Amino acid sequence: MILVSVVVCSHLFKTSERIITDSALEYCVVSLAGYNLLPSNVLEDRARAAVACLQSCDLCPRRCGVNRLADERGFCRTGRRARVASFAPHFGEEAPLVGRAGSGTIFFSGCNLSCVFCQNYDISQQDEGREVSAQALARMMLALQRQGCHNINFVTPTHVVPQILEALVMAKEEGLNVPLVYNSSGYDCADTLRLLEGVFDIYMPDAKYGSDEPALKYSNAPGYTGVMKAAIWEMHRQVGDLVIDEDGIAVRGLLVRHLVLPEGAAGTAEVVRFLSEEISPNTYLNVMDQFRPEYNACRFPELNRPITGREYAHALRLAAAVGLSRGLAML
Repeated sequence: MILVSVVVCSHLFKTSERIITDSALEYCVVSLAGYNLLPSNVLEDRARAAVACLQSCDLCPRRCGVNRLADERGFCRTGRRARVASFAPHFGEEAPLVGRAGSGTIFFSGCNLSCVFCQNYDISQQDEGREVSAQALARMMLALQRQGCHNINFVTPTHVVPQILEALVMAKEEGLNVPLVYNSSGYDCADTLRLLEGVFDIYMPDAKYGSDEPALKYSNAPGYTGVMKAAIWEMHRQVGDLVIDEDGIAVRGLLVRHLVLPEGAAGTAEVVRFLSEEISPNTYLNVMDQFRPEYNACRFPELNRPITGREYAHALRLAAAVGLSRGLAML
């Protein structure tokens, strides 16, 4: 059993522990992930609504408008079916996700960004992987749970929300009960995220940039900062600050990643200000130091080197100065 904060809106239903009433916000003991607290018809309705968005796709801020139900492809180069590059227990994620048994990652091919420094460019830009049915995706989730993974971690899920929900309906019926992680670039539509309320237990977005100029230059992401801020606000509204159980495992909440770029190109000062002042000073933030000039980064002189220890330490000091501490490496 774990102690978590549960928000339930518009429904009255019975969990394995107690009755949760309409519009209640209270602490309660539960033994199931959030999607198992949703009535099956609600989850099915969410899946149908998400699939309908594919007809003139507006799932992400690009709003390409292509008919993905007819297998047309937009910016993400993904049609009716999701494409999966790999699925396996992963031990390189943040400690609260990994625990002892690993985070059950499912890596989706394609992306709604085009980062020149992407370290997974073979997946995100070159579309390595294979198309899978909803049934196959459900089986992947269940296989990762059987291997003991603490969660199912969907990597780059923004463009395949409908396919995830379709598969989740099936996986839930077969006994899936571990938390779900939404591991995205942060370039997410708040409208799409609202379809996921009560479904995802943990949101793990990137906050890549503090201003729009580098977002457009390095990721071809128009209006990134406004989109990212609205998305992270919505994610936090749904799940709150990260809750970690007595075993050190994340069970619910928001975890944000920020990759430090050379020459301060990521705009770290504005990212950490936003998180502390507009989201929560208790935001769990992983300031990452693993930038290296992969993919097309060498075409940009300012990105054609790893970051220095001094640059990373400066980013950590910026975060600490605005009151953020959870998840930060020690200076």
